Amino acid sequence: MRKRIYTDHVAEPPPQTWSNFLVSGDLFFIAGLTSRALDGDTIEGADAYEQARLIFGKMKHYLDAAGGSMNDILKLTIFVTDISFREAVWRARREFFEGDFPACSLIEVSALAKPEMLVEIEGTGRLGSARGDAA
Repeated sequence: MRKRIYTDHVAEPPPQTWSNFLVSGDLFFIAGLTSRALDGDTIEGADAYEQARLIFGKMKHYLDAAGGSMNDILKLTIFVTDISFREAVWRARREFFEGDFPACSLIEVSALAKPEMLVEIEGTGRLGSARGDAA
């Protein structure tokens, strides 16, 4: 059985497009998040570090709502519009994770949904895995 998780801290996509955060059993799936503001249109964060920090903050809000933690994330896929942003993204990532970091792919893409978007991040994991609760 799958369940969609919501948080007041992240704008939801329009109906019948995608879900930002789904849970199936103790597995969770985070859609590619960007630094869109709550109005769903404005992009927050002028540089890649700020955008990545905002995105990781959104992930944390979803995981808090689902009863999990950031360290329950097992795999991240990070999309950047310039590979030179990697250090800025890694700096932001270090603010949200500890211990063994998630497996991760960093991919340069030619563009994201809006020209001012520099970073998009998606993730998967297992609720409780950071505590050793997951099967």
